[in-house]
Amino acid sequence: MTEVLGDDRVDTVRYEVTEGVATITLNRPDKRNALTPPMVDRYVELMRAADDDPRVRAIVLTGAGKGFCSGADLGLLAQGAETLREFLPGSAATADAAVCTPKPVVAAVNGAVAGIGFGLLLGADIRFASKDAIFTTAFARLGLVAEYNASWLLQRLVGLPNAMDLLLSGRTIDADEAHRIGLVQRVVPAGTELGAAFDYARDLAANCSPRSLTVIKRQVYADAERSRAEALAASVELMDASFDWPDLAEAILARQEKRPARFSAEDGTHANEA
Repeated sequence: MTEVLGDDRVDTVRYEVTEGVATITLNRPDKRNALTPPMVDRYVELMRAADDDPRVRAIVLTGAGKGFCSGADLGLLAQGAETLREFLPGSAATADAAVCTPKPVVAAVNGAVAGIGFGLLLGADIRFASKDAIFTTAFARLGLVAEYNASWLLQRLVGLPNAMDLLLSGRTIDADEAHRIGLVQRVVPAGTELGAAFDYARDLAANCSPRSLTVIKRQVYADAERSRAEALAASVELMDASFDWPDLAEAILARQEKRPARFSAEDGTHANEA
């Protein structure tokens, strides 16, 4: 079953659930999905809705039309400091929403990515890009700083020298370079990026333990701040707990019976957080 949520006020961000995957679409194609404060609020609302929806096991984030997200609306930028300050709290929540959700987030990049759109992209766990997608941080060229945690996330994805290059220069790179440096994991023919991202997310939803996905995602972010020894100790504690999960028993039984595993919708939110 497919469900679409939206109304006249919030139709600029769409939410659809199909086959265990929530697709969140920035839907302002005439502006290359440039963000406005209502879009920011709606995006965070829908990411939280996906968190709470027991049908959803993975999330796809994309943009309508020919752009993923070109950043904040230029009209907003032109209104000056006080208007922009009103945008800050919601924008910060937007940039962090995908990182904080316990469910895996797969981005389908269908065109230009810039500014806060770049921040949204960094928050995804896996990134698929159209062959004709382009990427720019843009911050330095607008007289701004590395916004919305971009400096923390980007260097962890592409390494410090590449992060410095992209943030200091604000230059535009193509999908092939983005793939080479590790910013995106897959480059696919133009027009196929959403299907490819959805198929990946659907595979996670159908074949992976929601509890495992949640705990692994939490592990990876926690380990970015831990020493190797701390990460090892935490993994041993989590492994010990996982041996008692019903998921392992179900996976083994499914393999013995030569059928797909039927994992519970339990996502591990309250599992051991070592």
